Amino acid sequence: MILPEVRDQRLVTVRRGGSLSEDHHHLLALWAAEVAEHVLPLFEQVRPDDPRPRAALEQVRSWVRGAAGMTVSRAAGGHAMGAARPLTGAPRWAAYAAGQAGVVAHVAEHDLGAAAYAVKAARAAAGPDAAAQDAAGRAECRWQRGRLPHEVRALVLEDQERRNPICWWAFRD
Repeated sequence: MILPEVRDQRLVTVRRGGSLSEDHHHLLALWAAEVAEHVLPLFEQVRPDDPRPRAALEQVRSWVRGAAGMTVSRAAGGHAMGAARPLTGAPRWAAYAAGQAGVVAHVAEHDLGAAAYAVKAARAAAGPDAAAQDAAGRAECRWQRGRLPHEVRALVLEDQERRNPICWWAFRD
């Protein structure tokens, strides 16, 4: 489970009693989609005919534009995670990253799920050498942080520090 037991109200939307604005929620969703898309080729190389992970990214982006409802994006995220289940290694983690990105429309805190699974995918793609895996994970984390929108950067970095233990210590640079 990558969601914390105690929710950070800064990552709960205003509509649900928190302080996260709709604009910032959208920025988190777009960042999560970009992060997941970065590793998506790892899935598509082994399952080129399975559109579910890419569809989750398309749906969350449609949700940001107001062209799709939250439930559509959330469902697409669930389908992407279904595509992950029978797989192992990098393809599995890449599909889970896409699934997590899709469900950011429902719960903003899934943004870190997309990021953590993308780090896991990068690490797995680096092969069996532990040093190579560590280097790949750190590089992916740096790449992700380089794409954080300024408006939510501090919030995401604080959340990474807070949830790093439940996200497999993915967030190290």
